[in-house]
Amino acid sequence: MNDQSTSRAGGRAARRAARAAPLADHLRPIRPGLEGGLYNPLSAAEMERIHHAALDALERVGLADAPESGVAYLTKAGAIQGDDGRIRFPRALVEDMLAKANRAITLHARDPRHDMRLSGGRVHYGTAGAAVHVVEPDGETYRDSTVQDLHDAARIADQLDNIHFFQRPMICRDIPDTCEMEYNSIFACVTGTTKHIGTSFSEPQFVAPAIEMLHEIAGGEGAWRERPFVSNSNCFVVPPMKFAPESCQVMEECIKHGMPVLLLSAGMAGATAPSTIAGAIVQATAECLAGLVYVNAISPGAPAIFGTWPFGLDLRTGAMSIGSGEQALLTAGCGQMHRFYDLPGGAAGGASDSKLPNMQAGWEQMCSNLTAGLSGVNLVYEAAGMHASLLGFCPESLILGDDIIGQAMRCVRGIEVTDETMAVDQIADVCLSGTGHYLGTEQTLSRMQSDYVYPTFGDRTSPKEWVELGKPALLDRAKARKAEILSQPSRAALDPSVEATIRARLNIHLPG
Repeated sequence: MNDQSTSRAGGRAARRAARAAPLADHLRPIRPGLEGGLYNPLSAAEMERIHHAALDALERVGLADAPESGVAYLTKAGAIQGDDGRIRFPRALVEDMLAKANRAITLHARDPRHDMRLSGGRVHYGTAGAAVHVVEPDGETYRDSTVQDLHDAARIADQLDNIHFFQRPMICRDIPDTCEMEYNSIFACVTGTTKHIGTSFSEPQFVAPAIEMLHEIAGGEGAWRERPFVSNSNCFVVPPMKFAPESCQVMEECIKHGMPVLLLSAGMAGATAPSTIAGAIVQATAECLAGLVYVNAISPGAPAIFGTWPFGLDLRTGAMSIGSGEQALLTAGCGQMHRFYDLPGGAAGGASDSKLPNMQAGWEQMCSNLTAGLSGVNLVYEAAGMHASLLGFCPESLILGDDIIGQAMRCVRGIEVTDETMAVDQIADVCLSGTGHYLGTEQTLSRMQSDYVYPTFGDRTSPKEWVELGKPALLDRAKARKAEILSQPSRAALDPSVEATIRARLNIHLPG
C-alpha cells in the first residue's frame, strides 16, 4: 500500500510539473479566437424575422435626436428626416451599407501577440463596464474606485491567459475633471497591459488630448493609424430609438482619427427596450444597424463592432438582472445576429448581480460567459470581475474569472471527432493485451495537455489533501495572486522618455 501511494504521489508530481511547463501556442487546449457558434437558440427563420422586424422599425419609427452633423451624413447617404425630426432608414439604404461594412477587422494590441482577428464566430473574452466602486472581499465593503485601482486591474489582466482584451471596467472617481479622467483612464490602462484597450469619451473635444498621447506612445500618427491599439466604446444611442448627440459627435471624431468604434446599444428589457427577449434583440439590432449606416456614411469600411448589449431586468423590482438566464439568452441571440450579418460583434456576458465573489457570482458568471462563447460572440465584454449589476469591480474576482472563462472556452472548442480521438485501436490495445485501463498510456499522456484545461485556482484535491494543505479557500488564493502580480513592475511600462513627454503635456494623476 505504501509503495503504491508513493508511486501515485510521484506520478502526480510529474503530472503537475508537466502542467506547469509552458505549452507552445499550437498545443494549448484553448486560445483566443476559438470558433464558436455551436449554440443557436434562434432558428434561421427566426433570425430572418428579427432582421425584417429591425428593418421595419428603422423604416417606420426611425431614430430621434441626431446631431446636426449626423443629420447631414445620414441624409446625404439616403436616410430621410421627417417633419417630426426623426431619421428614418429605407431598407435599401441599410442593405447597401451592410454591403460596405468591414466584415473582418483586427483589434491591435501594443504587443502583436495579443492582436484579435474579429470575423465569423471567433470568440474573445475581456473586461468592460463603468463601475463606480471597488469590491473589497476582506471586509465585504464597497469603496470609490480610483485611477490606481484601474491601473492595478490592467496589470492583473495583463497576466491572465483567458482575458484577451482590457476595456476600462471602472471609473476613476478620484479625478473630478472629466477630460482629465478620460485620458488618465487610457494612460492607466496602457501602462498596465499590452493587450487591446477599450475606453470611452463623454464629449468630442475630449478625444484630441487622448489621441495626442496615443500618437506619442505609438511612435507617431502613422504608426498609430497602422496599428490602433485602443478602441472607442460608444453609446451612440439612448434607447429606445434615439441618438445620443454628444456620443455621436465623439464617434465622428474617433473615426476621423482612425480609432475603431464599438457601436453600443444597451437597452434594458422591460424599461428602455421591450420586455420580451425577441423584442429586445429586435430593438438592439435596429439601433446598431442605424449606427452601422452612420459609420459607413462617414467612412465606408471604417472598423466598427456591432455592439448589441441589451440587458435583463427583474420586473418585480425594476433592478438590473445581468446574472440571469434571460441575460444569457439575450447575449446568445445577439451573437447569432452578428453571425447572421457576418459582422464583427460584441455583447455582454459574465457579470453578476451578486455583491461578492461567491456561489451566486460563480453560477451567474459561467451561465452567460458560456452561452456567449458557444453562440460565437467575437468580443464578450464584462466577462470577469463585475458585481452588483455592474456597480462594483473586484480584482480577486477578475483573477477567479480567468478560470471560469477557461472552462467556457473549452466548451467553445467542442468535441473533435477523428480516427485518433475515437480511439478504437487504443480501446482494443487496452482491453485485449494491455492493463485494462488508460492511466499512463502513451495516448493519454500525449494528450493530457492539449485536450484538457486545468483550473489555476479551482480545487480538485481530495478532502484529506485539502485538510493537509490547510483548507485553502479560493479567495485567499486569489488575494495572494493579486499581491504577487502587483509586487512586480508593470510589464507594459512605457519608455521613460515617452512617459516624461506625456507627463509634461498632460496632468497625469497616476504616480510615476
